[in-house]
Amino acid sequence: MKEIKAIIRPFKLLEVTEELQKIEGLPGVTVSEIKGFGKSRAKNAKDKVTYELVEFVPRVKLEVVVIDEMADEVVNVIQKYSHTGNTGDGKIIVLNVEQMVKIRTNERGESAI
Repeated sequence: MKEIKAIIRPFKLLEVTEELQKIEGLPGVTVSEIKGFGKSRAKNAKDKVTYELVEFVPRVKLEVVVIDEMADEVVNVIQKYSHTGNTGDGKIIVLNVEQMVKIRTNERGESAI
C-alpha cells in the first residue's frame, strides 16, 4: 500500500478532485487546508498570510492510501491537474504504508482500504 500526500494550490482543488473521482476503485481522499512556505519563504507570493511576523502561503493537502498498483495513476492525475508551471505549484510525496486498520470492522491491510 502507498500513502500519497500532495500539497497543491487551493484553486486547483476542484479540478484535481474531479479527475481523481474518475479513477475506478479510488478509496477516497482526505483534504485539509494548510499554510506554509517553500524555498522562497513566501516573499513574492500574492496570496501570502502573515502570522507572528512569518509569511505563509495557503495551500491544500490531499491524502489518499491506495494499493501499490494505483499509486502511479493517482500521482499522474494530481501532477497533471495541479500543474501551473509557476513557483509554488506544490509537492507530491509517496510513502509506503506498513499497516492499515479499518476501525469499524477491524479489517487490516488492503481490505481496510
